[in-house]
Amino acid sequence: MPPLADLFADPAVWLPVAFTIVLGLSIVAYVVLDGYDLGVGILTQHAESDEKDLMVASIGPFWDANETWLVLAVGILLVAFPAAHGMILTALYLPVTLMLIALILRGVAFEFRAKAPPQWKPLWNFAFWIGSLGTALTQGYMLGLYIMGFEASWRAHGFAVLTALCLAAAYAFLGALWLLYKTEGELQAKTVAWAKGTLIGTVVGMGAVSIVSPLVSVRVFEKWFAWPEIALLAPIPLASMVLVVAIWRFLATFPRLDHRSDHHPLLAGVLLVMLGFAGLAYSFFPYIVPDKLTIWQAAAAPESLMIIFVGTCFVLPVIIAYSAIAYVVFRGKATNLTYY
Repeated sequence: MPPLADLFADPAVWLPVAFTIVLGLSIVAYVVLDGYDLGVGILTQHAESDEKDLMVASIGPFWDANETWLVLAVGILLVAFPAAHGMILTALYLPVTLMLIALILRGVAFEFRAKAPPQWKPLWNFAFWIGSLGTALTQGYMLGLYIMGFEASWRAHGFAVLTALCLAAAYAFLGALWLLYKTEGELQAKTVAWAKGTLIGTVVGMGAVSIVSPLVSVRVFEKWFAWPEIALLAPIPLASMVLVVAIWRFLATFPRLDHRSDHHPLLAGVLLVMLGFAGLAYSFFPYIVPDKLTIWQAAAAPESLMIIFVGTCFVLPVIIAYSAIAYVVFRGKATNLTYY
């Protein structure tokens, strides 16, 4: 990694860092935002028919815009880090293909379930669940292979299966917290039970990643356990444990007559996910392909990056602004989604 003083002196040095930050922002925004609406889709399998309608309505104004962050992340990877894009997509060709199929199925089912004849609605509800679950599982599988450095072994694929299941649980956990915020009554009571169950899977997944990451990489091990790095990193797992306890204790207080604090568990859950992402980012930086390719090695030419950077300075604030406006306009409890 170049000296800190050089970061702002040479565009060939600071531009890859800037795009790494934007890429990280895009990924964590996608995991949080599309994570909760994928989680809602996963949880629909455990709800009654009328509850499914309200659950889908709770994400109706947001889900399509949430996927913008995935498009942005992949776009940045392609244009800013083409070497990494080729290496990563080559290693993950099959799960990426399955993810795209699941996303298409989910999008089609979202629209058709509300417009199809009543006898077809259960089929589209099932398709929506399959699409949501399939997207979560494939993304978790890709995360596991990435952490393992795209190692072609049974242990790598076994770990990828574990992260697939745990990421699906984490998405369902965010979805349950979102529904706790957006619903009332009997459905809200169900979301509390869902949140408790999926919180366990989320903690297992974070623990598994924390154990495996330093074991498969000497560099990560040294970044975690050398002094003073271990002291600098310690607040992340400690804060995560505090948040897990706080969320569990808050969920134990339901049902509540006062709904003014229904959003508190969701905010804590989002912070928990962000802490987990911060730990991963710290572990792998400056490598964009674990232990194989740094951000400077993978970056496009500085001239190309500068043009893209100027465009990003205009596009990124727009994406943030319209997302924020949508959440302000459609705040509060969900109502039934209708088409006119």
